[in-house]
Amino acid sequence: MNITKTVITAAGRGVRLYPATDTVQKAMLPIVDRDGLCKPMIQIIAEEALASGIEEICLVCAPGDPEQYLRQFQSLRENLLIAYKGVDWAQEQAMSIDNLLRRLHFAEQHEPLGYGHAISCAKSFIGSDSFLLLLSDHLYLSHDPKLRCAEQLMHLARSEGCAVAAVHATREHLIGHYGTLTGRHLSGRPGAYQIERIIEKPSISQAELELFTPGLRVGQYLCFFGMHVLTPGIFSILDEFIAKGDTPDRYQLTPALQELARHERYLALEVQGMRYDIGRKFGQLQAQFALGLAGVDHDRLLTETMELLLDVERHQPVSYGE
Repeated sequence: MNITKTVITAAGRGVRLYPATDTVQKAMLPIVDRDGLCKPMIQIIAEEALASGIEEICLVCAPGDPEQYLRQFQSLRENLLIAYKGVDWAQEQAMSIDNLLRRLHFAEQHEPLGYGHAISCAKSFIGSDSFLLLLSDHLYLSHDPKLRCAEQLMHLARSEGCAVAAVHATREHLIGHYGTLTGRHLSGRPGAYQIERIIEKPSISQAELELFTPGLRVGQYLCFFGMHVLTPGIFSILDEFIAKGDTPDRYQLTPALQELARHERYLALEVQGMRYDIGRKFGQLQAQFALGLAGVDHDRLLTETMELLLDVERHQPVSYGE
C-alpha cells in the first residue's frame, strides 16, 4: 500500500472557540511548536504528515477559505523574510512554508453537512489512492521521539495492506466524546485489533454491553484518536450514504467506517502518543503545555509555570464564578 496523500478537514467554523474564530480560521490560530517557534496550528499538523512521508495535502475547507489560507501563509512568509532578514531560523521557516504551499491543495465543502460529507469532498483529489486522514483541530504528540503518531499508523497500514484507525485507551467517563470501537487482538501485532463494532459517542451502559475489549483495563475502551489511514473504498460508501440522506447520520463518518469494516479488512492501532483537541475548553492550553514540555523550551516552561502557580496561590485571586 502506497500512502502519499493526506486529507485534513478544516471546514468547521470553530464555534467552541468563538469569538477568536469569528475573524480567523480555527486552523490558523497560533501555537508554539516543539522547536520553540510560533506557527499556525495547520502548519504543525501538516508538518506531522510531511515528516511521515506524505507528499500532497488536501485541506477541506469552507467556501472562500482557500484564498484566505494562501494569502495568510504568503504574508507570513514575506514578513518573516523582511522582519528577520538574514536570520537562519526565519529563512528556514520561510522555506518550510514554501514547501507546504507547493504541496497544498484545497477542496471546498459548500454546506456544513458533517464529517463524512467533508471527506467526500476530497474524492477527486484522492482518486484511487489510499490516504491519511487528519483533523485540523487535533495536535498529536508521539511518545516515541523517532516515530511520529502518523508514521506508526502508516507503518501498520503498509505492512498489512489495509485501512487502519488510530485509537487510544480511554476512561469510560470520556467515551461520550468519541467514536468508540471493539475488536479482537491481531496475532503478532501488539496494540493492533481487527475492528468488529464501532459506535459514535456511546453511553457508558451501551459500551459495557457492546464494546468490551479483552485486554484493556477495567473501565477503559478503544476510542478514535482523530487519525486514520483509509482506502478509496470509503468514498463509494459515503456516496451511498449521502445519496440516501434520510437521517442526520448519513452525513457522518462513523457509520461509513462501520460499513467499511463489513466490506474489507479494517484494523485499529493503539498509537503510542497523545492527542490534543484544540476545540475543547482549555484544549489549546493543554496542547501548548504538552508541546512546550516536549520541546526546546522544556526547562523554561517548567520554571515559569511553577512561578505562576506560586504567585497565584500566594495572592489567592477572587473567583468570578462565585
